[in-house]
Amino acid sequence: MRIALRELRRRPSRFATATTILALIAVLLLFLGGLLDGLVRDATGALRAQDADLVVYSSTARDSFFRSRITPEERARVEAVDGVEAVGGLGVALLGGRVPGNGPRDLADLAVFGYELPPDGVGDPPAPGEGYADEVLRDDGIEVGTEVLVGPARTPVTVVGFVADTNFSGQGSLWVAADTWRSVQNANRPDATVGPGVFQSLVVQAAGGVDPATLAGAIDDATGGATRTLTLDEAVAALPGVEQQQSVFNQIIGVTVVVAIVVVALFFALLTVERTALYGVLKAIGARSRTLFAGVVTQALLVTVVASAIGTALAVALDLAVPAGAIPFVLTPSRVLASVAVLLLASVLGCAFSLRRVLRIDPAAAIGSAP
Repeated sequence: MRIALRELRRRPSRFATATTILALIAVLLLFLGGLLDGLVRDATGALRAQDADLVVYSSTARDSFFRSRITPEERARVEAVDGVEAVGGLGVALLGGRVPGNGPRDLADLAVFGYELPPDGVGDPPAPGEGYADEVLRDDGIEVGTEVLVGPARTPVTVVGFVADTNFSGQGSLWVAADTWRSVQNANRPDATVGPGVFQSLVVQAAGGVDPATLAGAIDDATGGATRTLTLDEAVAALPGVEQQQSVFNQIIGVTVVVAIVVVALFFALLTVERTALYGVLKAIGARSRTLFAGVVTQALLVTVVASAIGTALAVALDLAVPAGAIPFVLTPSRVLASVAVLLLASVLGCAFSLRRVLRIDPAAAIGSAP
């Protein structure tokens, strides 16, 4: 073990190539992970912010806001279910918004939400014709007091405040009262109008001690199968593209980890070949194979730690350099820790390929073959 540490200290250049490659792999892992987190965050913020346990869609909607309609009669059945604490209507319209001072084709991408139960970080429903805008819409020139003309009908909505992390489907959200949302929806989506009291979905708060999954089944039974009720986590996962994005990015991340394992395996396999005579001498004077292999693992872990530190610094610099809103990149401490842990595991697995070679070294043959 001491020999391994001494070699790292006295001959660091010997490990420079592996450190550089692993640092680049660390940057790639962090970039892919941060991009995945950013995409998911931009797609799901509005649902994640809901102060509720369940989301209720119509049974034929395939878990989509835009195909769902909940009538006042169905809502009344939901509210009557034992264990339901509170129910609020929720609807969304994806439209472009004209911002004063911007060009006629320079539209802000808006997700206009009509709500009754305030999500986390969002105040009570504002007055008619007013709304709270997500902070990302500042990049489109929207400020407090800005009157945004929404959709082709140019329905006016005045921004009275800002909220954070409430994007939906990659678009900045605009939170308005239910009647304002109906006005926006009916004026700009005449093919998908909603009547008085009708919402696209309901958010439900369960009473204390009530299991949300059990309550979901009770709600669907009470409506005679006219609704499909999901827990909040299920509703987030059911949003279009979320599972597909996670699957694709996780596969790419997995391939990157495999590359890291191969890099470590090849590098330390070559080092083991170079050290065959040295290991033969050490075995001849009583060193055990497990001690020698522990030295290899120690070197791999330290090289990976240094590479991870370099990679993390580069990823943080990238995060700071990228203009806000340019790409959906979010670098979180949990993602950094997870990526470093995966690289450390990859380094140990890569070293495992050198174990057999270390075990098979014969002291007499190794010493005899030494120049």
